[in-house]
Order: sequence, then C-alpha cells, then structure tokens
Amino acid sequence: MKAGKYMKIAIVHDWLTGMGGAERLIINFKEIYKDAPIYTTFYNPEKLAKELKDLDVRTSFLQGKKMVTNHKKYFPFMPLAFALFNLKEYDVVLSSSTCCAKGVKVPNGVHICYCNTPMRYAWEKKDEYLKNMNPVKKLLVNVFLWFMRKWDVWSSKRVDYFIANSTAVQERIKKYYNRDSIVINPAVRCKMFNISNVNGDYYFIVSRLVSYKRFDLAVKACSELGKKLIVIGDGPEKQNLEKIANENVTFLGQQPDEVVQKYMSECKALLFPGEEDFGITPVEAMSCGRPVIAYGKGGVLDTVIDGETGLLFNEQTSKAVEQAIKKFETMQFDKQKIHEHALKFDEEIFKEKIKKYIEEVSEKNENSSRC
Repeated sequence: MKAGKYMKIAIVHDWLTGMGGAERLIINFKEIYKDAPIYTTFYNPEKLAKELKDLDVRTSFLQGKKMVTNHKKYFPFMPLAFALFNLKEYDVVLSSSTCCAKGVKVPNGVHICYCNTPMRYAWEKKDEYLKNMNPVKKLLVNVFLWFMRKWDVWSSKRVDYFIANSTAVQERIKKYYNRDSIVINPAVRCKMFNISNVNGDYYFIVSRLVSYKRFDLAVKACSELGKKLIVIGDGPEKQNLEKIANENVTFLGQQPDEVVQKYMSECKALLFPGEEDFGITPVEAMSCGRPVIAYGKGGVLDTVIDGETGLLFNEQTSKAVEQAIKKFETMQFDKQKIHEHALKFDEEIFKEKIKKYIEEVSEKNENSSRC
C-alpha cells in the first residue's frame, strides 16, 4: 500500500441530503483529501453547504432521477446499496457512518470507519423509536430491527479500524460490535466564535427542535424560575415548547449565523438538557467563553469540565435543570479559560489527528503485507 500523499482514498457517507454535524465532517475530510471521491446513497446539493456542491459524488442505485429529501423510507435497502459499490481501486476507504456506510466492501485496501454512533434506532434508541407505533406496526418493525442489528454486527467486521467520535460512542462500539476503537472528537469551527464583553441576562438554546433533545426540560425550568431564555431554531417540537413556555421564554425561529453567534457570545450559559453522541453546540458556546449547563451523559463528558467550563446535572428532569441553574448562579467562570479549553476541539487539530492516524494505519498495513 502506498503511504502518505500517494494513497488513493475514497470517502463513504450514509447520505448527503441536508446539513448536520456529520456533513460538516465530510467537508473536513474533503479539505484533507481533495481528490477523494465521495460514495453515498443520496446526494441533494441544493440542501448542502457550498463546500459540498460540485464535487465528485457517486451515488447508489437508490438515487434515481429525482432529488431525495426523505432518505429514511429507503432504510431497508441501504445495506445492499453500500455493498454494491465497487471500491477495488482504493488503498484507503474512509467511511463516516451513523447507519450503513460501514457496510461497504473494501477488497484491496484498508477500511477505516469514523463512527458517529452505531445505528441508534436499532440499538440504544430502539424503544423511543417504537413507542408511538400501533401494535401491529411495532411488531413488524421490531422484527425488521432484529435483522438490522444482526446485519449491523456482521457488517462491522468489514471495518479494519474504528474511530469513535466520543468516549460514549467508543463504549457503544465495544458493547455492540465487540471492537476496539480510538477517540478523535469531531471538528468544531472554534475560530469563528469570539469572546464578547457584553453579558446578557438570558440563558440560551440553539438547535433543531426535536423531542429527543429534551428542550422541554429547559423551557419548564426557566418558566418555573422566571429566568429569561432565548431559543433559536425550528422543528416539530416548537409548538409543544411554546405551549409550556411562560412569557420569559422567547422563540426566534431560524436565524443566520451572525445572529446565532451574537446571542451565543452574550448569554449567561448554553442549556443542553439532551444526550448527544458528541454535541458540537456546547463546544461552540465554550469557544465564545460561555459556560454550558448540560445533562451529564454522552458526548459532553468529553467536552465540558464540570465546575470549570460548565455545570453538569445527573437527572434528566426539569427539577434537575432548575437546581443546576440555581447552583450556576452562585458560581464564577473564567471566559478566557473556557475559550482556551474549546480550542482543543478546533477543526485544524481534528484534521491533523485524522491525517496522522490514517498515515500510521496505512504504513502499519503496508509493513504487515510485506511480512
């Protein structure tokens, strides 16, 4: 196998139909490996950042002639779609997997999977995924997910090396796949954010408003305490959140980056009551020198230092959020130290770590093939 810059590399990703943390990861991969083509099930450039447009993207047979926005309905066919990609010519295949991308066949090269999480709706989020279904549908989907878990474990054997995006995900990889992995936290554009001298009188939330992020806990807590809360973002939970909010909670909907950055840089603290695989938003807030009040489970355990860069609470209840806010208001935090801590997760550091690891693994495999 060729080492360093002479390696022929392909990038594989579940789908490219909208922007999220996983898609920003692909941007970083492309910044490292500019000539690498991207293999994915669906590609809808209209919904993507400019960095992901006009690229060499090779889609699966599922793509068809129309742009797909609801990729979820094709979920049962995704394992086959990835298995059919021809990747024989590549020395290294770098897959970014939250679902099925790790299921590609890499016959002649090394397969490195950056795992955002094992398939969450088949494993740790299964019960939440099934809870609102009628009994017949729940039974059928349960049977299907049983097969998908079997496939998920089997396809994990196609991966030569796993990279986990957090310690929490590393534990899941070991639990579900019985595979070891190293942790390289995702890239955060820390240098986009600055420390502000303005100290606002509000707490802050910015995210897509969906149920599993548990923003209802923060809204209830701030409403009960009479604390000002600014919420930026939209999503299916917005109406429910508005119903339980008092007048001290303000919903601003979707806002451009400059507005988000202003509110984030001037808030008392970011409220983060959900459990995420990693959680980029808390690191962005810390890049502004602002502390984070977060549920102490999942990816925040890698990023938030309890009592130094934020405050962690241990129960996912509104009362726990209330108590955390009360405790927070008796504490002092150093903006500069919080900012400096966040810089450890900057995208340039991420790219250096990824590049170094892939070169080390490639060299290791080249040496072993000579023996």
